[in-house]
Amino acid sequence: MIAPQDAVATNAPDIKIRTAQSQDLGQLADILTDSFHPPTGMMRWAQPILRLGIYEDLRNRLRSNSEHYFCLVAAVSQVSTLTNADEEIAGTVEISLRSPPSWKPQTSQYVYISNLAVSQSCRRQGVAKQLLLACDRTAQEWGFKQISLHVLEDNHQARQLYLKTGYQLCEVEPSYGAWKLLRRPKRLLLQKNLATTTTN
Repeated sequence: MIAPQDAVATNAPDIKIRTAQSQDLGQLADILTDSFHPPTGMMRWAQPILRLGIYEDLRNRLRSNSEHYFCLVAAVSQVSTLTNADEEIAGTVEISLRSPPSWKPQTSQYVYISNLAVSQSCRRQGVAKQLLLACDRTAQEWGFKQISLHVLEDNHQARQLYLKTGYQLCEVEPSYGAWKLLRRPKRLLLQKNLATTTTN
């Protein structure tokens, strides 16, 4: 799922895609928290708790050392005399293998993208697109010809980005129980066929 603000990409800076390291956790937690839980209204007070939860969840996933899990980061060169850092993390995405729910006929694992987010200072510069292309290459290296993700139906910018990069609507997930009563947007399952996708 992509944060709503991260979708449209135009002038791409010099982006280096690499796997996340433990020293990246602070920046990644900031990007994910700001993207998926913007500090507005009551969320301003909840942000430190949400950030801590995101930090710990991501730290545990990075420690898992799974062969088929990567947290990728888009890093851009940073020229600064104020800090010792030589790069800024512009965005992140996670890619992994998932098993289908027991009630679905599909029995094999599939490649799934989650937590695509871009920092506020780097939005609309092609970062999300570069991360998606890196996920395509990773899935192909794993030997898969299809990749899946979810997006909320009211996240129009993200949907536009995904459609432009080759994703197609596969399934509209129904709303049940409290989700329906609260009128939450439905989740859309999108899939991309990598067999005809170039790795440029």
